[in-house]
Amino acid sequence: MARVIAGMTVSLDGFVQDANGSADALYPDLAELQDSPYMKAMQERTGAVLMGRRTFDMAGDPDGYADGYELQVPILVVTHTPPPVEPKRNERLFFTFATEGVESAVAQAAEAAGERDVTVVGGVDLNRQLLAAGLVDELHVDVMPVLLGSGLRLFDGTPLLLEELGVEEAGARTSLRFRVVR
Repeated sequence: MARVIAGMTVSLDGFVQDANGSADALYPDLAELQDSPYMKAMQERTGAVLMGRRTFDMAGDPDGYADGYELQVPILVVTHTPPPVEPKRNERLFFTFATEGVESAVAQAAEAAGERDVTVVGGVDLNRQLLAAGLVDELHVDVMPVLLGSGLRLFDGTPLLLEELGVEEAGARTSLRFRVVR
């Protein structure tokens, strides 16, 4: 059965964006991560991606996902309004626009993932909704050695009890993995 793995990259002080809305300081190592063991492990375990609409729109050209996105699996986008034109697809990557809420989106993503994991990609709001609804099995947080001082926090509101699963160094980032205790 698919596990739902949520989380994001944060600064040491817990922000996913600075006060100007930029996340650039958190991803100076993005190019070197592409072919790393860290990324290969994520690709192996991911059977479907759950994504928020704002994260989907950040791509600029949504057809680019089919050509070069690192997770070539079905992608479910949680949204109120699907785009007017269906993005390009390939034999492994296609989009489903889930308009019935996070519970329905998780069920669809789990079905698409099969025995592999559902990986939540980006989106503070989506991560918060999933955590508040009790739909997250594991939380993976990558901490970058930078203090942003202010901005948008990932965690704000939902108390959780976590059990440590592991810590991994991946370039400059420290990847923390936890099981969500229910």
